[in-house]
Amino acid sequence: MEKVRVAIVKGENPSEMVAKALKLIGYENLVKPEDNVLIKPNYVAAKPPSTGITTDSKIVESIIALVKEVGVKEIIVGEGGAGDTEKAFDVVGIRDVAARQKVKLVNLNKDERVNIKIPNAKFLKEVGIAKTALNTTCIINVPKLKVHHMALVTLSMKNLMGFILPKNIMHENINEKIVELATLFVDKVKINLVDGLVGSETDEVNGNPVKMNVVVAGKDMVATDTISTAIMGINPEKVKYLKLAEERGLGTATLSNIMVVGEKIENVRRRFQLPPQFQDYPNIRNF
Repeated sequence: MEKVRVAIVKGENPSEMVAKALKLIGYENLVKPEDNVLIKPNYVAAKPPSTGITTDSKIVESIIALVKEVGVKEIIVGEGGAGDTEKAFDVVGIRDVAARQKVKLVNLNKDERVNIKIPNAKFLKEVGIAKTALNTTCIINVPKLKVHHMALVTLSMKNLMGFILPKNIMHENINEKIVELATLFVDKVKINLVDGLVGSETDEVNGNPVKMNVVVAGKDMVATDTISTAIMGINPEKVKYLKLAEERGLGTATLSNIMVVGEKIENVRRRFQLPPQFQDYPNIRNF
């Protein structure tokens, strides 16, 4: 079986890091000039990227520039956060990026909703999805490197929650629902790039910043999240939604089946402080 490729890049210059990571995964073969591209950052709250909570606008701008180089004409940056998304757009500086790059910025919480029935779902049988997300031909998923108080980690797969309303429907059976939601987008998501310039430990919204100076990139959502989890010093096998996603055939959650290019995991790994409810979880650091 051919191994799935995931890139880790460490550095000080976000633009150079993004370019290197995307080239390592062959991004120019994943995005087509005729695509209408939706770049999906994480603006869960109106907090600056330096807190480790939100995607850095420098990362987003670097992605826009590279996508333009491929010849793409239609680019949207879209997010529907859990808090005040309009305020978050101001705080993170993404309005300036969108204006400078002449791309559309969409608050997905205000977008037209389309109710979608999820095939073979047991827990998230129907969900309201932002029409912009459904109409795009290529999603570039740009989450933050963070732990999560319910799902243990929040990365590429959980970042898809920004497409839905209401969001509180996810909280019960969250791991199963993350996977079921991902089944709708697994073919549309062409690139995942995790912003690990500054991560967040202890919590995903009120956590403590961890300066990491890394980005992680891959086509496979599950594999990208698996490597990102390991970088935070967490055993990926302890993240329930990753194992469920692998069982559903959405991607690879087994470290031995992933080819890491660029930096080695052990060269960038740091043990993030876990949310309180996971601190006594058995073998969570053993991998």
